[in-house]
Amino acid sequence: MARYTLHGMWPSGPTYKVGLMLRLTNTPHDYEHVDLRAGAHKADAFLAKNRYGQVPVLDDHEKDICLSQSSVILDYLADETGQFGGKDRSERLRAREWQFWGAGPLTVGIYRTRAVKLGFFKFPEEVQVANLQSALSALKELDGLLAGRSWLVGNGATIADLDIYGITAYAGQAQIDLQAFGNVRKWMGRVEDLAGFKGPQDCLPQASVKAP
Repeated sequence: MARYTLHGMWPSGPTYKVGLMLRLTNTPHDYEHVDLRAGAHKADAFLAKNRYGQVPVLDDHEKDICLSQSSVILDYLADETGQFGGKDRSERLRAREWQFWGAGPLTVGIYRTRAVKLGFFKFPEEVQVANLQSALSALKELDGLLAGRSWLVGNGATIADLDIYGITAYAGQAQIDLQAFGNVRKWMGRVEDLAGFKGPQDCLPQASVKAP
């Protein structure tokens, strides 16, 4: 058994963030598919791992730690792998600032708009309009903050980039055009050029898989 088991579902953006981190750090792991549509996240065995009944969940069997919330998992893996954590404490804290920022209007706007477009949820028209506006406003802010920068923090990719990319990567499925956000598109391209990168459609399996 691999040291880590990632519990998730392949359409899940938060699960993708963790899967991408594991792939980019070349970290062997088992993958356990959680069938949300069948209610697997509400089963007692799963709730014992994650009281919130959400994916992703990361089991570290070596240290007997079970974590939920993708941003926390990314932070933990940065410590355990020694990668994408920034060069010092200051950069790590800046990365975490970005993670908290990303959990606001950017996530709400893109993920909820995507959910409607894919038929996962239905919201009143005025809520859909508000969600889209949240996404566009956050993308505009992100685009401005990326001006003159290659990465969100420091001079290299960090968990901040992986976290925020794991949101913007779903803009297409939300039918949000990124053409007006040139800095965002260039930055996304740099993330996609990282060795070992896989996009949302290819990173996660659609069934449980054991590490080689």
